[in-house]
Amino acid sequence: MAGVASEGSQFDPRQYDSKMNLVADEGKEFFSECEEIVETFDQMGLLENLLRGIYAYGFEKPSAIQQRGIVPFCKGLDVIQQAQSGTGKTATFCSGILQQLDYDLVECQALVLAPTRELAQQIEKVMRALGDYLGVKVHACVGGTIVREDQRILSAGVHVVVGTPGRVFDMLRRQSLRANYIKMFVLDEADEMLSRGFKDQIYDIFQQLPGKIQVGVFSATMPPEALEITRKFMNKPVRILVKRDELTLEGIKQFYVNVDKEEWKLDTLCDLYETLAITQSVIFVNTRRKVDWLTDQMRGRDHTVSATHGDMDQNTRDIIMREFRSGSSRVLITTDLLARGIDVQQVSLVINYDLPTQPENYLHRIGRSGRFGRKGVAINFVTQ
Repeated sequence: MAGVASEGSQFDPRQYDSKMNLVADEGKEFFSECEEIVETFDQMGLLENLLRGIYAYGFEKPSAIQQRGIVPFCKGLDVIQQAQSGTGKTATFCSGILQQLDYDLVECQALVLAPTRELAQQIEKVMRALGDYLGVKVHACVGGTIVREDQRILSAGVHVVVGTPGRVFDMLRRQSLRANYIKMFVLDEADEMLSRGFKDQIYDIFQQLPGKIQVGVFSATMPPEALEITRKFMNKPVRILVKRDELTLEGIKQFYVNVDKEEWKLDTLCDLYETLAITQSVIFVNTRRKVDWLTDQMRGRDHTVSATHGDMDQNTRDIIMREFRSGSSRVLITTDLLARGIDVQQVSLVINYDLPTQPENYLHRIGRSGRFGRKGVAINFVTQ
């Protein structure tokens, strides 16, 4: 950081670590730790066509969590993997699932749950890309889409379903999604899922699944409710923890601009606009109303920007994200809701117009740039 965090700043490393370590104190006998590190994808014993997908997607060397996490998952073990966003959790469980599917059996064999539609669709994309040479059939079951369409695709047959809890439970209840062949179950961003109140639905979904099933829980932090879930549903899970010091978002330069007053942020942003539009940038603000306000202000000054937030309907959000991913729009204004679901390879600049209220979200936000060690820049607007 160009400046040192003041006394009043919210982030307390000790508190963060105690959150990360909840598991260690409570479950000595419950977990087995996994220390084995596999340095390259080639040494993981993966299917050749899966390796082709991994390299074609642009991965070269496995990240810390992938070096520890892919192999135990491929062995069919229950796993708890704790690491921040941007560290490659998605590719870890996607590889583990793709390695174990029976491709001749066109039935749902793996179910992945995520807290937001954007994240579910993001996982679906990664799963599809990595499984491209394997001929995997993946479908995202999310709210805000036509139920009948979901039913049609599911009855035609898929290998993997990725979805949000509400719609997935609905599909199981209607028996459009048949659980008989499901052998892998993954909860992604479990902490976020619980804080959004999906706990009961996760339990309900679990009741519908076969008794013998491999479970993977992926989470940045492990609050007590997440532990409770792991205790109830998992069998001697292997715990993989990527510590905070390994989560430095290396490759991301972080700066702050002392704007002094809230009302000077807008001019500061406009001064930076030319720089923003050269690369693809994401601007984070803290409320949906502010997304709309800032978008109007920028457009009023003839700057081209796109905006997306949770009040927009799914279709609109999809179109905007598609434009952004394709590069036809270069500046995206959004809220934390989307911080976990945006993985746009080209984002190299993140601006925190408002600083996030929760420290974890800072990592989620600036992790949008510099994914997997690509270079990125984060600029924070700081007021008195």
